[in-house]
Amino acid sequence: MPYFDVASAAPLHPVARQALQASLDEGWADPARLYREGRRARLLLDAAREAAAEAVGCRPDELVFTPSGTHAVHSGIAGALAGRRRVGGHLVVSAVEHSSVLHAAEVHAAHGGTVEQVPVSRTGAVTREGYERALRPDTALACLQSANHEVGTVQPVAEVAEACAAAGVPLLVDAAQSLAWEPAPAGWSLVAASAHKWGGPPGVGLLAVRKGVRFAPQGPADERESGRAPGFPNLPAVVAAAASLRAVRAEAQEQEQRLRVLVDRLRRRVARLVPDVEVVGDPDRRLPHLVTFSCLYVDGESLLHELDRAGFSVSSGSSCTSSTLTPSHVLRAMGVLSEGNVRVSLPLGTTAAEVNAFLEVLPGVVAGVREKLGVHPAAAVPPVASSVEVDALGLLCPQPVIELAKAIAAVAVGGTVTVLSDDEVARLDIPAWCALRGHEYLGEAPGPGGGVTYTVRRLV
Repeated sequence: MPYFDVASAAPLHPVARQALQASLDEGWADPARLYREGRRARLLLDAAREAAAEAVGCRPDELVFTPSGTHAVHSGIAGALAGRRRVGGHLVVSAVEHSSVLHAAEVHAAHGGTVEQVPVSRTGAVTREGYERALRPDTALACLQSANHEVGTVQPVAEVAEACAAAGVPLLVDAAQSLAWEPAPAGWSLVAASAHKWGGPPGVGLLAVRKGVRFAPQGPADERESGRAPGFPNLPAVVAAAASLRAVRAEAQEQEQRLRVLVDRLRRRVARLVPDVEVVGDPDRRLPHLVTFSCLYVDGESLLHELDRAGFSVSSGSSCTSSTLTPSHVLRAMGVLSEGNVRVSLPLGTTAAEVNAFLEVLPGVVAGVREKLGVHPAAAVPPVASSVEVDALGLLCPQPVIELAKAIAAVAVGGTVTVLSDDEVARLDIPAWCALRGHEYLGEAPGPGGGVTYTVRRLV
């Protein structure tokens, strides 16, 4: 059963498993002690730090291990903001950062700081100019992911880092998704990452802070890990994380070439095999192993369940899942279709046969979900109406868009369809549907008796 969700968590790498088992015997003692067991543990910790620092592209004394990638992000942001509090309290982030960054920004704003989000293009990328406009004299810190975790778009970190350096602002880079493939992009001031993204054990993150960056660790003082990650380290897990990072980086070039070919195949064939689908993210500047697409007229939760029943484990940023009633902030910021969203992220060693099997199953699964929702091929009926109104109150994603698609077939070219909906997701998916199908979105207005009206003009 293929597992296609390494963007969430990669299977434990064989090297990580071996290192973990070996270090359980050698790395149980306190590395801060001077007796032989402590010295042995300290040697393991130092070796792990050197290996991780080499992979990141920093000095060993600039890197500490944390209990998770989220902890690394939170402590990195808090420490950098505190270290530069005399400059000001302005924080700049992209609109598509990982939730750990956005949650830290929310806490900063709740304590009196200001947060500015840099918008992204429809492919999910920021620009250097966007960051330059956001930077101010009181900007204490800027954050930018190296690559997006949902759509795979690689960000122009080096260009943004130049703009930040010119303004004297440190840049924190969340490199969780890209560190398995290459060192952190040039110009960073702080880097955070998480071991379970590259095949290390869960519960290990890393935070690197360049020498010269003003940084004030928050919380009670602790003598371990430069005061940035208090408590006794999980040394066996740290050793396994560093060993697996070195191993995946040694395989990176070969695996990148192979997986990029497979993802290219997915990007091409999904669009051909499945009607009414949008492949999202940058087609060129992207991670080699990840592709995301959205299917019109599909209940995302049902789609994921059916793919799971067919033997494929995938993820979704769709609004139509039981875990959320709104689309992911990434898809919302990009302005792309969110319904029926599927993220496929291939692990090392994925075969062409497994990808082909997924492509064989996907069209039938999508068609089956659409059939259950009452979506049928449109009958050839002559459009006669100049305008149609659709009452979709009480209907949840993807039903408002399904009703819109049905109604527009009865409208002559140049005519309009007005959809009344109280589903929050319609605000994103109806404009995205118009862009995908070639119609004109005319805007929204408060609806009579509650809800919102969305008006669309038929162009084709």
